[in-house]
Amino acid sequence: MVVSTEKFLQYLEREKRYSVHTITAYKTDLIQFEQYLASQYGFNELIMAKATMIRSWLAELMQQGLSKSSVNRKLSSLKSFYRFASRHNNVFINPMEKVGSIKKNKVLPEYIEEEKLEMLFDQHAFDTGFAGKRDRLIIELLYTTGMRVSELCGLKHQDFDFEKKLLKITGKRAKQRLVPVIQEVAEHYLDYCRQMDLEFGVRPSEHIFVTNRGSKVYSKFVYRLVKYYLWLVTTRHKKSPHVLRHSFATHMLNNGADLNAIKEILGHANLSATQVYTHNSIEKIKKIYKLAHPKA
Repeated sequence: MVVSTEKFLQYLEREKRYSVHTITAYKTDLIQFEQYLASQYGFNELIMAKATMIRSWLAELMQQGLSKSSVNRKLSSLKSFYRFASRHNNVFINPMEKVGSIKKNKVLPEYIEEEKLEMLFDQHAFDTGFAGKRDRLIIELLYTTGMRVSELCGLKHQDFDFEKKLLKITGKRAKQRLVPVIQEVAEHYLDYCRQMDLEFGVRPSEHIFVTNRGSKVYSKFVYRLVKYYLWLVTTRHKKSPHVLRHSFATHMLNNGADLNAIKEILGHANLSATQVYTHNSIEKIKKIYKLAHPKA
């Protein structure tokens, strides 16, 4: 079998069921490496590349100022492609076996303090009309469930079980999980739906969250919304939906939640992805210790 970029991308779409966004990122990385091979070595067939060529490309990316995370993401794209090529071509020697990842400096997930988020909800920052109720519910669900922004945009009314106080979230690779919803947020959902019906006359979409014109919300819309409201209560540089996800996990852990339970709610594939939040909790414990212990 002749292994091509197109066949690999089809595999990601049809068998791995990756999102359009993820497939586009893989495609971009592979095309960039093909262009590098063409400019430096006179060919652009990925299966002809050697480990030395890959390391040379990585060095150039670092010289261009790309972050270690970005370079490692491109490395991950190459690893996946060459792993796929190895499975479909017995005589192919995987060059990535001789290429290692770049070590990253550990960066703790940034989060908003509990009292500041309580302040946001308690000080009536949201107006009482349709947009205000929608905005509040978006912030509440991101913070109280830890869902990703793409998962929030994809939520449908049929996913919200008010009686059982459960929300069905469709995550990466179309994997679904059930997440509990607190009573107050569930009631805000019903209130939002009533206001939506008054605003539009008929339900404008099967999706829960819609813009002022009634169309499904999108990632940039939610990012702008979250940034605006977090700006009211924090001076932290990062003010994104993902910061609310980090805040959810950190606050849950600080209040004694089981790490495995947090993993399931977040939709992580393995526990190592969740364990990063324990570092925030340890730092908090250290601060409390220094303040409280007489010999600290």
